[in-house]
Amino acid sequence: MAPNPFTRPDAIELVQLGKTTITLGGLAAAIVIVVASIYLSRLIASGLRRLRERSVGSAPTLYIIEKLSTYGLRTIGLLVALSVMGVNLTSLAVFAGALGVGVGLGLQGLVKDFASGVSLMFERLVAVGDFVELQNGARGVVHEIGPRSTRIRTNDSTDVIVPNSVLVNEQVINWTLHHTTRRIHVPFITAFGVDKEKVREAVLAAAHSVSFTAPDDAVRKAQVWLVGFGESSLKFELIVWPTVDSVRRPAAIFAAYTWAIDDALRGAGIEVPYPQRDIRLRGLFGEEGDDARAALRLEARAGRKARAKIVASSKNDAAEDLKREDPEEPPLPVQGPPAKG
Repeated sequence: MAPNPFTRPDAIELVQLGKTTITLGGLAAAIVIVVASIYLSRLIASGLRRLRERSVGSAPTLYIIEKLSTYGLRTIGLLVALSVMGVNLTSLAVFAGALGVGVGLGLQGLVKDFASGVSLMFERLVAVGDFVELQNGARGVVHEIGPRSTRIRTNDSTDVIVPNSVLVNEQVINWTLHHTTRRIHVPFITAFGVDKEKVREAVLAAAHSVSFTAPDDAVRKAQVWLVGFGESSLKFELIVWPTVDSVRRPAAIFAAYTWAIDDALRGAGIEVPYPQRDIRLRGLFGEEGDDARAALRLEARAGRKARAKIVASSKNDAAEDLKREDPEEPPLPVQGPPAKG
């Protein structure tokens, strides 16, 4: 049918969908509503994002509000646009049924990731700003939880995109959950026969000299444990509580403590074993062990020099790295008082 020349431009019929007629005016109004809803959602998200960057303590809550408002405004805008075009929303039940069939056939993963993303935002077991470790060994700070995937930024400034369902269905270690510190174990070894109390004092002093070690209290304090015997060594572990900020860089923590322990052992003249084979002297001129070595004047000159040598503390690059600030990292939540009991 030819358009009536006296018909208003907004009343021009474009397409007939069953009993619904799409007019030029209705289509234009729908486009305006959709564009306005997208622009408004971006404006609100931008304002909430700036507020989240300044409000450290309520950052996770503001992130949830930001995402829900963005999704909600766009969904409402789409529904209003369809209504303005004259589409009967109740007739969408058939479309919803067809979409359900499509979901059952090929969109299970997409819907699963979307539902997992909503679950993550509400449960808050993994939130923006948390430092997490995945089963595959990837570790980093959660920067964004999207509708389908989560962006995790490693300490090497690499972005890892993880499907939301992975964070929900697989084991995830959250190093900063509830924003409290975590105890770590740093292994080291010494030779047999060393003075264990001397080892303990030297290593504890080294641990407390590191700037990111949390102060000792009644519940959390640094310790040195003797945990086993090796083939030619005693196996120790430094048990220490680092600060919350440093927990976000676990590789640098281990490297920094290992460096400090090595400096402490060298400075105290405590021997670290090397792969070697010892020959025991039994019955040399009627003497054994140290007495036999003394009879042959075999007391190690290197040992005397090592005891007299003063080992200067060296530059600990890993400890310096822990002071590095990443401008792309989200602000840290405010640390609450330590849990009692």
